Amino acid sequence: MKVFAISDLHLSVNNPKPMNIFGPTWEGYLDKIFADWKEKVCEDDVVLMAGDFSWAMKLEETKADFELLKNLPGKKVLIRGNHDYWWSSISAVRKFVPENFFAIQNDAIKFGDYIICGTRLWTLPDTAKVLSAEDEKIYKRELIRLEMTLQSAKKLQISDEKIICMLHYPPYTFKEEDNEVTALIEKYGVSKVVYGHIHANCRQNLILNKNGVDYYLTSCDIVGNRLIAID
Repeated sequence: MKVFAISDLHLSVNNPKPMNIFGPTWEGYLDKIFADWKEKVCEDDVVLMAGDFSWAMKLEETKADFELLKNLPGKKVLIRGNHDYWWSSISAVRKFVPENFFAIQNDAIKFGDYIICGTRLWTLPDTAKVLSAEDEKIYKRELIRLEMTLQSAKKLQISDEKIICMLHYPPYTFKEEDNEVTALIEKYGVSKVVYGHIHANCRQNLILNKNGVDYYLTSCDIVGNRLIAID
């Protein structure tokens, strides 16, 4: 079993929003992703998708978007991004998604020697920019949810399974400094972290080893519209 990751697909079959308005990287980007996917991924592999899956506003409107990926190989694991307005209750999402799609929300799932957990997260505090009161409130709530998903992962760990944590928002600012998020990740023995959200003018390393944890930025336009091998 291999693990891959890609994020921020921003699908819009029934909610047309062409991504090429954001630059040439988005021209034919889905064809490139799907071709790379079919070349790399086998049925027993896992593909992590760290948020912003669809522009749809309602769960039912994502049906055509899921149809695009339904026949691609592998088990597809999703978390919610800030633009996934269609994501309603987790029970409704899990009931709706096609076979071989798995939705995570503050909990965890196990595939062989891998435990996958995840949550959306939020904008992190930065010494150069103070969060608004509302952003500070959401951030604190997301820290609680992050610990919930990490606790769920530890409960599934019975030997030396690797814990992979999916986040949508980056786990650090562009300075890549230690913070409350990275402290929780290290506390619970996470092996690898996958995140997205960042697009143009990226100032972060695409792959970073920080205090023994491997971090992967997987926004599709940043990584050349290809799946990134995580393990």
